[in-house]
Order: sequence, then structure tokens, then C-alpha cells
Amino acid sequence: MRLDYTGVGLIGNLSDALQKRQPGPVCMGAAERLVQATQERPGPILIATGFPEGGGAPETDGPIGAALLARAFFLGLRRETVIVIDEDWEEMMIATLRGAGLAPMPFPADGVIRPVEFLRPVYIRTVPKDDRGAHAICDALLAVTQPCAAIAIERPGRNALGLYHGLGGRPLDGLVANLDYLFEKVKDAAIPFIGIGDGGNELGMGVIAEDLPTFSPKARDTGTPGRGGVAAVTAADWLVVANVSNFGATGVVAALAALLENPVVLHTPELETRSTELCVAHGGVDGMFMAPEPAHDGIAMDEYAGMVRALRGSVMRALGHSVNWQGQQGDWRQLK
Repeated sequence: MRLDYTGVGLIGNLSDALQKRQPGPVCMGAAERLVQATQERPGPILIATGFPEGGGAPETDGPIGAALLARAFFLGLRRETVIVIDEDWEEMMIATLRGAGLAPMPFPADGVIRPVEFLRPVYIRTVPKDDRGAHAICDALLAVTQPCAAIAIERPGRNALGLYHGLGGRPLDGLVANLDYLFEKVKDAAIPFIGIGDGGNELGMGVIAEDLPTFSPKARDTGTPGRGGVAAVTAADWLVVANVSNFGATGVVAALAALLENPVVLHTPELETRSTELCVAHGGVDGMFMAPEPAHDGIAMDEYAGMVRALRGSVMRALGHSVNWQGQQGDWRQLK
């Protein structure tokens, strides 16, 4: 997660800053907290995602990771997920979830999530851009849906002035709903909050807000008078930083598979490729290419699939399985 695949140059500093504030393996720490949350509380897991690029189109980074996390939670923890995303990105999110092998279901009218037999159900709760409408939905999610844990992955986080920005300082006014409100309520309710980000302007990155200006030029000042910097101030209870947020999500899934000793939890690169292609086909755009390319922060899918394949191979060997070049699994223990 800490290798600079994209060449942006931030991940080393982000990781060092996080280790000062939050020592230890970040992905396994997230997996451990999610297992504990499901043991201690009933209810689904909330995942908020969605980052607008040019014209307000949703970025591929975030929704794909959210979908694969939801898959892992159902297969490994038998918990349903509610994806929280802006209402104009619902079609993209449905397609991305289907690509990940999940069955998107209508959000229940009464707000209560119940098990569904013979499916891999996942629910989408859309929110409008205006604060009044978004806050009402967020309040109901906490009061009625009652999640056991909440995750924000590649979701814009507001700065000290309450404003949202892209990493380079681009204003996001009117392009995203205020979901910092939701996660402030999550923290007030003592619900575990995990953040996943790759730049410093994402929801949850407040854990290292004081460190960001020391190495990220726009963290303190966007360059536009009166807007402050891009550094997000809302802090997660546990933060995962990665070179690409989607890869951070895959890291958490890999850690969860190892922790549960359940290889089914960790998806194949082919599944992530399918989810990515469906995301792009239904409105997603890559954040580096700024176009509907099947890529993750400028890493083309062929290369990115190789990263996932290498990670999967490591986990499978740790669990006693061999994986050949065609992706077929064996068992090392049979050779002993």
C-alpha cells in the first residue's frame, strides 16, 4: 500500500506521518477493528464514497474499493453493507457493485436492513447535495439503520473552513453532499469509523491534519484567497493511507481474508477488472486520465490487475495455498 506506483510522491510522507500518530500495520488494524465491531454490535456496515472530477463525474477511485469491501464483509463477516453516495451517481454505483458480484437491493422504506437468503445483498442510500436534505438522511441512518461500523473511502473531507477541494485546490462547491456531518454523528455515537485515503483531502484524514502542510503544498493554502487549504479536518478512529485508495481497500480485504483464514474473502483481479469496467461504462472516470478509462489513479487496468494478483498470491501462500500462473489454487500442505 505504501509503494508510490502512481509517482505522485505523497504516499511515503503520508505513511510516515500516520505511523507517528497511529503506529502499526494499517490494513490489518482496520480488519481487526471491523471484526471486533461485528462481534460487539448488530447492524450493517456503512461505506461512504464518491469523489467528483471535472464536470462532477464520479472518480473510479473509491466506488470500486467500496464494492469490494462490501463483498468481503458479506462473505467473511455475514454483514450487509449500505453504500452512501450522492444521488446523481446511483447508476454508476449499482453497476460497480454488480461487477463486484453483488446484488444491489432497494433501500428499505423503513430504513431497517434485514438478511436476504440466497443473495449477496448490498444497499445504496443516496443523498442530495443540499445540507438540509442530506442531514435528514444521515440522521435516519444513525437512528434507524443503526450501523455497527462506518467507512469513508476516497470521499472529500471538508477543511477547517468547511469547504471541499480536490488535491490541487480545485473547489468542489455544489458537487458533493456534506457527509462530514454523518461521520461526526458516527463519532458521537461511538461507532467505529475507518477512513481510507491517498492524498490528505479525504474524509477521515484529520488524523494527520497537522502534519500535512509540512509536505503537501496545497494542504495549508489552495492559492485562492479565503478558501484555506485542502487538508481534511475530520479524523477517523483508524486511518488507512495508500498510494491509491482502491488499493488500500484491497489491502484491508486481504488483511481480513488472512485474519479470518478465509481465502474466499479476497477477490480475484478478474473480478476487480469487471467492476472497474462496469464503473466506467456507467459514468465513472479515472482521476488521472480525466476520462472514462478503466484505470485507478492513472494505473491502467492491466498493470493494476497485476498488483492485485501479487497481493492475492502473498495472502494465499500465507494461508497455505499455492496459486499457479493461471490463477488456479492448490494446497502447499499436500506437498509436505
